[in-house]
Amino acid sequence: MKSKMLLASIISTALLVGCSDESTAQRAPQAPLVGTYTVEPISYQQGKTYIGRIEAMEDASISAQVSGYIQSRQFKEGQMVEKGDVLFQIDPSSFEAQVANAKAGITQANAALKKAQLDFNRGKNLLPKGNISQAEFDGLTAQLLSAEAQVEAAQAQLKLAQVNLSYTTITAPFTGRISDSKASIGDLVSPASGVLTTLVSLDPIHTRFTISERERLMMGIDAIEGDGKGASSQVEVVLNLENGKEYKHLGKVDFIGNRIDKTTGTLTLRALVDNPEHTLLPGQHINVNLREKQPTEVLVVPRRAVQSDLEGDFVMVLTEGNIAERRNVTLGKQLPEGVIISSGIKANEQVLVKGLQRVRNGVQVRLENTES
Repeated sequence: MKSKMLLASIISTALLVGCSDESTAQRAPQAPLVGTYTVEPISYQQGKTYIGRIEAMEDASISAQVSGYIQSRQFKEGQMVEKGDVLFQIDPSSFEAQVANAKAGITQANAALKKAQLDFNRGKNLLPKGNISQAEFDGLTAQLLSAEAQVEAAQAQLKLAQVNLSYTTITAPFTGRISDSKASIGDLVSPASGVLTTLVSLDPIHTRFTISERERLMMGIDAIEGDGKGASSQVEVVLNLENGKEYKHLGKVDFIGNRIDKTTGTLTLRALVDNPEHTLLPGQHINVNLREKQPTEVLVVPRRAVQSDLEGDFVMVLTEGNIAERRNVTLGKQLPEGVIISSGIKANEQVLVKGLQRVRNGVQVRLENTES
């Protein structure tokens, strides 16, 4: 009887142990399911965005150079005008009279010069014969020189009169957009009257901005090229408008300041940009993206692949045998495609982008079929 009870106890214990092993096997954790991203190099132009201000290459204040009444205004306010177009016409009558008077003065001076030349030649012949004294001949010489000087003075008066007459027609010194008029037809204007209107050139146009000394050295901006084009060959300029769109014309740096500002530690740069549609206007604020002309290859990973702890930034890399390995990385600039990794990973390696919460260094993982 005791033998039967002992056998039953042994069988019962064996069954319990078998059930426990089976339950333990069923509860064994599975490897974490993760998604990966294959790191591939992309072309990237290093750069930085600054706040700039648009400036006109030419900005002129139009004013009167002579006194007179405005006879006509020959432009529409706010329109584009070409170089040489007439803007204002001042009454030229008095200045035409001055020109006529100066021409008459030249005629009179030439007549006096002719007589002085005849007297001098006559005296030159009489002096050797003793018919006139040396003092009288010296007087004839002085009269000739004086007559020549009078002719030159009369010619100068004519030139001045002609210049003043030309000032009665006020023309555009360059092609650009004109402002509103500060004077009306019939107004008496003079050099003391102030600005009659202003004119700015719009194509091409300048944008001015400042960068730090460290950024200048990083981009290799040293000097303007001496090739006649007046631009820096290391960088190019991309403008971003206030509506978020990128301006379609690239700019080039055509001026580098000659000293660092002691207060701000920055250097002034200026870029030249084509503006045929007159989209850019003087005084406008603009985002200036200064970037290298030649792109370089960089490694970029999705931002969600990057984690941080007390040791710094890191990513989990899939190694042989589907083992997750921690890699400490150095981050670069944030791009639309992700974040640049300056060091820590290599091209064609796979970084984990999904299921990171359950992954630890050295843990085996299972892979999804899709990559994102």
